Formats: sequence, C-alpha cells, structure tokens
Amino acid sequence: MIKKLKYKILTFTVLIAIIGIAQTKAQNPIIQTAYTADPAPLVYNDKVYLYTSHDEDGSTWFTMNDWRLYTTEDMVNWTDHGAILSYKDFSWGKMNAWAPQCIERDGKFYMYVPITDRNNKNGIGVAVSDSPYGPFIDPLGKPLISNSMADIDPTAFVDDDGQAYLMWGNPVCHYVKLNEDMISLDGEVGEFPNTIESFGKRKADDPKRPTTYEEGPWLYKRNGIYYLLFAAGELPEHLGYSMSDSPTGPWEYKGVLMPSEGRSFTNHPGIIDYKGKTYLFYHNGALPGGSGFTRSVAVEEVTFNEDGTIVPMKMTEGITKSIGSVNPYVKNEAEMIAWSEGVKAKSNEVVGNFITATRNDAFTKVVGVDFRDSGATRFTARVGTTHNGDVNMEVRLGSKDGKLLTTVKVPLTGGDDRWSLVNTEVEQLSGVHDLYFVFKGKAPSNIMYFDYWTFGK
Repeated sequence: MIKKLKYKILTFTVLIAIIGIAQTKAQNPIIQTAYTADPAPLVYNDKVYLYTSHDEDGSTWFTMNDWRLYTTEDMVNWTDHGAILSYKDFSWGKMNAWAPQCIERDGKFYMYVPITDRNNKNGIGVAVSDSPYGPFIDPLGKPLISNSMADIDPTAFVDDDGQAYLMWGNPVCHYVKLNEDMISLDGEVGEFPNTIESFGKRKADDPKRPTTYEEGPWLYKRNGIYYLLFAAGELPEHLGYSMSDSPTGPWEYKGVLMPSEGRSFTNHPGIIDYKGKTYLFYHNGALPGGSGFTRSVAVEEVTFNEDGTIVPMKMTEGITKSIGSVNPYVKNEAEMIAWSEGVKAKSNEVVGNFITATRNDAFTKVVGVDFRDSGATRFTARVGTTHNGDVNMEVRLGSKDGKLLTTVKVPLTGGDDRWSLVNTEVEQLSGVHDLYFVFKGKAPSNIMYFDYWTFGK
C-alpha cells in the first residue's frame, strides 16, 4: 500500500486477471454485502469480533475510508455492525484507513490503525473504547508511531507475562514494547533483521527486499511458540510465516502458509483460537467485481504438525459446518448472514444497520436455525420499500427454491428511514433448518429494505 506498488501493479495486471478461486455458494468469502480486507479477528467473551478495512465499491486504488466490524458465535453466520471507526475520527488524519488490529486489555479495547496524516505522511494511531463495538476515541490527538512512510499494518499482542508489543512495517518489520496503558511506548523501536534465515529468500534479487517479508505482520502464540505470519512477496503476495521462542525473535522461516491465489495481488493474515479450533483469516478478490482493490475476507480452519509447524493450506469454500445454532425466537438482525447474493449493507440513524436487496431474486441465507420441538407458527419482520407494487419477501427452508414457509408482502414505506412491522402465519415448524430470505420485485434496483426478523409460537 505504498509507492513501490504502483509500478508493480501494471506488471501483474494480466496475471491477476487469471488468478482466482471459483465463485461458490458456500461460505467464502464470509462477507458478501461489502468489500472487506485486512482481517483482524479478536476472541472476547466466547464471541469472534472481526475488524476489517473496507474497500469502497468500484475502487481502482486503495480507496478506504473506515473500519468495519462483524461478529459470529458459530463461524458461519456473520452479523454486520457497520463502520465503527474512520480516519476522520482522528483530528490529524487525512486519508487511508488501511489494515487495523483491535485487542482487549483489562476491559478496554485498543484499535491500532495506519493513517496518512495531513502532511501526507504515514503513521499508526490508536483509538480506545470501553466496548468492542465502540465508540472508539483517539486519546493522543497524534500518531503513536510516525517515523517513515513504511509505518503501516500494525499487529498488537499482549503476552502471558503482561508485556504488550506492537509490530508493523513494509519492507521490514519493526517492533516496540508498549506500556501497560497501551497508548505509549516502552523503549526504543527495534527492527527484525531482514535475513533469509528469518523470512526466506525472495525469488528475484532485490537489495532493498532480500527476503519474502513484505508487510501485514500478525503475532500469534501457541504452546509456548511464537508465530509471525506475514504477507510475503513478490507480488502477487502469498502468506508466509516464521517461528521463535521469543516475541522479538530471532525468527526462523518456515515457508509458504498460503500460495498466491484469489484475484488479489495483496493478502493479509489474522489467526485465532476459538472453541478448540484454530482459524486463519485472509482476503482475496473472489466476489463479483473483486480485484486487488475490491477485496473480500475469507477464513480457513488451521491444522498443525507435531513439531508446531502449520500445515500449508489453499483457499477453499471455507467453514461449511456451523459450530453453534441460531435461536429464531429472539430478534435476529437481517444483516446476520451466512451467504447472500444481490444484497448490500446499509446504515442510518433510524434503525442502525440493515440490508437492501439490490435486484429481483436477491437472497440471504442463515445457517442452523433451531426451532426446537415446540415449533413456530408465526413470523415477524421489519421491512420497507420505496416501490408501489408487488414487492415480496419469500421465507424458504433449505435452499433458495426450497419449501416456502411464507410470503411477506412488503408495504410501501417511502424510504429506509420509514419501516413497517409485518406479521404472517406459518405452518408449524420444528427442528434445525437453514433459512433463505428471497427478495422479489419488478423494480430495476433497490427492491426493498430488511431490518430484522423473528418467529413466534
């Protein structure tokens, strides 16, 4: 995401066009309602909080204005919480909401983000909140790190002994200890030796970039071993990793973690342990309209060898089996989605986050809805449309063309700031099912709006 990319992008234009994974109706990419990149997962109180950067629709460069949040408790259904921070929330910020990371310490949440300041210099800021959902506030009024244009892609980590670290950088990886307040530095900034032993040999000879290390570091610890995952060059990037007995090295390069795939010339790792399993998050360009500037976050389950090394992986259809279930008898947000097509994420001050169906036959899917044995007989949804005519939402089981539970006639409300609560009867329903919400209308665009749904007995 710095100047050296400009001339290489043209070199790889043809290559990028032919690299990719097949568009599937499985789970990857896990967010389909907006372009997302640079995944930063956090586990807190038995829930996964996924912070991402956000590529604007139609971007032809890294046009990124805010950071977004998605959550899950089952690794399949992801709830969109919208934009939770913008570079505009920093008084010194000018542009470029690039790769973030958020971590928790003592009940507070610290969001480390790279921003270009008003002097066109890259720096790393920190924003603090009492909640993982925000609001986040800049306590410093200036960058935490501002040494060079290479100050991008921070990763933060609190070790078992309470010592916190911050790492970042392109084309070398910098590191520094953080004080307990998490917003000030403990000592001088260091730099990991950019050696072949630490990060592997680059294919092409480049004295400024002798190793595969490129950018996007992520520090992770498992069974007393430290892992430094990173986006690796040349372009298009792959993911590589190194291991150490210390968070500050020396590092030993362990090879390619994920090869260059997926119609994006960048990648960015994030890895977590959750409910007894380990998951790797990354990004690609697999959605319609996807590219190196319109990317999408995906996830894979990770396995390890006996010596602690990671089994290399490729981009796949993702996590297809839910590790939880959805309760239909509570208010469920329409933006909780396992898969969707023709749907966009929206937000306003009236209802917060919601979705809009952009075309006829658009749909969303929710996996593992558990109606239990008692059964449901009533369906309620908050919906709206600006079109006067036949606009309907079908609720189906198992597939887009599966058993029809009910058809909701969507009333004309006049805008996404005006909504109607609609109730319909359904045949008594029990057991665990995947739900499909299919949106029907003759309008050429923006068929209807959908805020939440619930079932009753």
